[in-house]
Amino acid sequence: MKKQLTDRQEEILLFIGQFLRENGFPPTLREIGKRFQISSTFGVKRHLDALEKKGYIRVESNASRGIAVIQDDFKTDAPESVKNEFFSKIPIVGRVAAGSPILAMENIEGSIIIDPSFIKKAEDAFALKVRGDSMINAGIFEGDLVIVSPNDKGKSGDIIVAMLDDEVTVKTLEIKDKEIILFPENNSYLPITVTDKNSFSIIGKVKGVVRWLN
Repeated sequence: MKKQLTDRQEEILLFIGQFLRENGFPPTLREIGKRFQISSTFGVKRHLDALEKKGYIRVESNASRGIAVIQDDFKTDAPESVKNEFFSKIPIVGRVAAGSPILAMENIEGSIIIDPSFIKKAEDAFALKVRGDSMINAGIFEGDLVIVSPNDKGKSGDIIVAMLDDEVTVKTLEIKDKEIILFPENNSYLPITVTDKNSFSIIGKVKGVVRWLN
């Protein structure tokens, strides 16, 4: 069981979590000092030493960004505000086709917890469940959850989630000579050429895949 945090220690721990979530790497001592108006790095280090002693972080002395969060322990011991900062809950929204498009149900089917260091601004991300096998050569199989960032619309060669005629599908995007083509990653399927751009939109870029093995 970890020792209880002081208010300032919890504030610094929350800041580390927020910084890590937004940037993908931890803050330096100077960045922490600037945020909390602590004039010396020694003063910051005292707080980090206390957090390390209480078991919340690990500090690598020879690295400028050497703060490592001991994530597993937040599941039970950390204050609720700290848990929420270090673990992002991503909603599972409907389904997405990876064979032929199917109608996307806009209800929330559940949620998954993800380490925010894997995706920037994880609070904006969402997950879609894949149906079909048109993306198997890209390592995306039926039943997988694709993690989608709506802040990133992708570029040629990226795997994206697209809305086409009010239906949703996941495909590899190709833009060439102003022509938009959605390529499957399975030779059994043909590419989809977007003929009506008014009925087409990119929902977001696929950032990752989650799979459970039975």
